[in-house]
Amino acid sequence: MDRITLQNYRCFGSEEQSARLAPLTLLVGPNSTGKTSFLALIRALWDVAFREVVPNFREEPYDLGSFEDIAYNSGGRNGRPDSFAASFLERDNVQFEATFAKDATAPFPIVRRFANDEAGFELSSSGFGCPERARYRIIPGEWQPWGSEERRLSANGLFPLGLIIRVLPPLDGNSNKVRNVLDIFDMRTELDARPFASAPMRARPRRTYDPSLLSHDSEGDYIPSYLANLSRRDADEWQLLKNRLEEFGRASELFDEISVRSPFGKSDGDPFQIQVRKPYRGRKTDRRKGPWYNLIDVGYGVSQALPVLTELLRPDGPTMFLLQQPEVHLHPQAQAALGTLFCQTAAAGRQLVIETHSDYIIDRVRMDVRDGTTELKPEDVSILYFEPGDLSVKVHSVRLDKLGNVLDAPPSYGKFFMDEVNRSIGLVKPDVRNR
Repeated sequence: MDRITLQNYRCFGSEEQSARLAPLTLLVGPNSTGKTSFLALIRALWDVAFREVVPNFREEPYDLGSFEDIAYNSGGRNGRPDSFAASFLERDNVQFEATFAKDATAPFPIVRRFANDEAGFELSSSGFGCPERARYRIIPGEWQPWGSEERRLSANGLFPLGLIIRVLPPLDGNSNKVRNVLDIFDMRTELDARPFASAPMRARPRRTYDPSLLSHDSEGDYIPSYLANLSRRDADEWQLLKNRLEEFGRASELFDEISVRSPFGKSDGDPFQIQVRKPYRGRKTDRRKGPWYNLIDVGYGVSQALPVLTELLRPDGPTMFLLQQPEVHLHPQAQAALGTLFCQTAAAGRQLVIETHSDYIIDRVRMDVRDGTTELKPEDVSILYFEPGDLSVKVHSVRLDKLGNVLDAPPSYGKFFMDEVNRSIGLVKPDVRNR
């Protein structure tokens, strides 16, 4: 995705806003300014466009409530609108748009629209169990009905595009343009897994784990079982992932080595432990290794980072990540190391959208872009600053230059940190009223 546009959604107001997405996008700003809602919208749009399902705005790790909670409420006479809209632009210049209205208590995509520079295709319905109608447009031009036959919605709420295109009659001389728009989305559906979405707080560590826990969850409860099963069934893949985890562990000083141990038996169904070896804190010339520790005995930092690290480093992972506060419980050195890992992951062809409150992550990304430590270019990074206003939040698309400097930032961006620096060097006095 290259750009997200939204209107009448949550706290973002009735005016249409657009935000630039890049291979690496960082969402920054004060608390309660819509960063999590923005992540939820990305996944919802992906579900409508590629999974062809009605999105669940209450699915973990996001719970945005009902339509009444999601549609922007300006208060006063205008109140809440009847619908909200959002769209995204693909790298191949295909735009997907969706308009959501209230069906019972949930948002329902009453309009789905696909378009490029040559053609557009639209599906519309008034809700669950209602007919879905198709229209097309050769750009520029008016929308025209595509066939007179109405199709009932499928069990999951939306009619599959591939079936729609097959059952409706062809367009004389123009059908190829419209089909090309849909073919791009059909191809994306086949190639890409659903975006990985992480919760801001991950699973608590345990002394022993059950290997049968395999279902995916946003808090990473399944990750220990995934590691154990991988180590037992595919030694080469496990060694590759283990090496990658340990490389990050050493860079962040979280751990030197990681291991799956089975002290209670060797069969696939036996409980197991995740253990790590911490760095030895003696002289640099001393090559002794530290002792092994159970994951529950090394603090929350390792266990909170492990689910995110595993998803980023596993070779079969998704191509898009929606991460909430990956820096939770991490020391600044580990936060900075995450910044480098994000640059490496984005440079390898995956897309990351990360909500963060860590200046250490942002500064490391800026420095890595400046120093050329990866193939990531300045245009491959977007910083979205969420600025609160009186009644709504404005999203600013901030860029980096070749020196890692921040461009196009509003005056309020980083103001708190500059005020703190000025106070620390004695340029300003503290405001005693805020004590």
